[in-house]
Amino acid sequence: MEGNIDDYTQDGTVDLKGNPVRRSKRGGWRACSFVVAYEVFERMAYHGISSNLVLYLTNKLHQGTVKSANNVTNWVGTIWVTPIVGAYVADAHLGRYWTFVMASCIYLMGMIVLTLSVSLPGLKPPACKDINSRDCKKASTLQLGIFFAALYTLAVGTGGTKPNISTIGADQFDEFEPKEKAHKLSFFNWWMFSIFFGALFANTVLVYIQDNVGWTLGYGLPTLGLSISIAIFFAGTPFYRHKKPTGSPFTRMAKVIVAAIGKWNVPLPTDLKELYELDLEDYAQKKKYKIDSTQNLRFFNKAAVKTSSTNPWMLCSVTQVEETKQMLAMIPILVATFVPSTMLAQINTLFVKQGTTLDRAIGSSFKIPPASLIAFVTLSMLICVVLYDRYFVRITRWWTKNPRGITLLQRMGIGLVIHIIIMVIASFTERYRLSVAKDHGIVEKGQQVPLTIFVLLPQFVLMGTADAFLEVAKIEFFYDQAPESMKSLGTSYSMTTLGVGNFLSTFLLSTVSDITKRHGHKGWILNNLNVSHLDYYYAFFAILNVLNFVFFLVVAKFYVYRAEVSDSMEVLTEELKVMRLRASAQEAIVAG
Repeated sequence: MEGNIDDYTQDGTVDLKGNPVRRSKRGGWRACSFVVAYEVFERMAYHGISSNLVLYLTNKLHQGTVKSANNVTNWVGTIWVTPIVGAYVADAHLGRYWTFVMASCIYLMGMIVLTLSVSLPGLKPPACKDINSRDCKKASTLQLGIFFAALYTLAVGTGGTKPNISTIGADQFDEFEPKEKAHKLSFFNWWMFSIFFGALFANTVLVYIQDNVGWTLGYGLPTLGLSISIAIFFAGTPFYRHKKPTGSPFTRMAKVIVAAIGKWNVPLPTDLKELYELDLEDYAQKKKYKIDSTQNLRFFNKAAVKTSSTNPWMLCSVTQVEETKQMLAMIPILVATFVPSTMLAQINTLFVKQGTTLDRAIGSSFKIPPASLIAFVTLSMLICVVLYDRYFVRITRWWTKNPRGITLLQRMGIGLVIHIIIMVIASFTERYRLSVAKDHGIVEKGQQVPLTIFVLLPQFVLMGTADAFLEVAKIEFFYDQAPESMKSLGTSYSMTTLGVGNFLSTFLLSTVSDITKRHGHKGWILNNLNVSHLDYYYAFFAILNVLNFVFFLVVAKFYVYRAEVSDSMEVLTEELKVMRLRASAQEAIVAG
């Protein structure tokens, strides 16, 4: 009987009917295999659209460099901001599984309409041989409306899938079982591996099909891939563990903020045990996590100071206060990731546009699609993640005694340094490309520069290396540091930074393009890249990255990691045992 009890998960996970689940029946890597397989096909679908989108807008919808790049970053920004809504719906109402199911249907509907919009002649403008010619017919309002409506429908769908699928995967490991907890540490590395494996296929096979076969098949295959991914996810339903929705995290956080402000002049007690907290039995019965009061962001402790009012908007438990403080404490780190996310936005926009100006020939007949260079980001990422997990962690773990090798913030810091190096290299590479164009007298004509496209390879490869450090650590950091009841919201933090980064890219590109055209100047970013000055623009990014790195060092120094939840639960269990023993002793004395 004892063995059967030990087989049940201790983290509060249940099946879809709300029943406790056994470790031997559900969860673990068996359940995760469906989630990881889903992500491979879904990432293939997403990158099949996003990687070459700037060229579709330029070549087929006849938009200029700045407009097409901004349309891409605005859409990608929306893709990564909508997860905040998806996380709210999951945590407050439907739970992660059902939110994901509903969002997947919306996602698939957007993909189907998008495929139709690039396939049917009436939904796109007529072809044009010289895309730089003013004679090219622009897309009509109706054609643009249908195309972008499909894109943004897709974005709404991803808002429900992105914050929940990775969290569903992480939920398959019980924090309170040592072996499963160890597996969870590697989950996010292999999660990123699956993401970039799907992206690799998209950036090689699908991009080639789009450039050389046609956009109908090029978009039809990602739509098919998404259908397959959703079917794979549903197939794993009998094996998943689920966590019940715990209420709106925004409401719980708002109550703490309002209560603290309302009692701003109330002094804090010298003994933190005098602050309001629920009974230990209440936490134990509901499988919730009690968090002890800390001095971090101590102003918010006022929300737990006992007064005459018991209104939940004026009195919050210590645990509720600490949960809010944990989410607020991560915001400076979140802000520090906006600039590197802006750098990532250049991969699918300006980096790809640069590739169209270079010699793409391999041999006598094959031409590499410009967007296929993104595959080197993927390959670099895959290799670095494996090397990091297999060797770097083992070596540094021996030295630091940290199970992760180095801290998550240290890993992010290394990624930030690599981003500085990337933009310096990109600036010098672009300067070299412009000098070759000038030497061959093809600046004004905008002709192809007699320089191999692989001259751009270092900036793509290093971007993958940076991802292996920064992006993986960022996802794990925001998940790991979020309170247990706000994991979906924590995961959406890592996605929101990508959204803000893309919107920031739109702002910077438009602003720099406008400012540099003033007073009779040609400007830094024009449709003809041979007369542009992307080298100046990339140098500006390098300086921006340096300033951001300094900011990161400051906020990282003052960040306090949250306590291990599993340790807190062990303490809670011991405290309950002591309380029960004391109660039994008192009853025995009274009876005696």
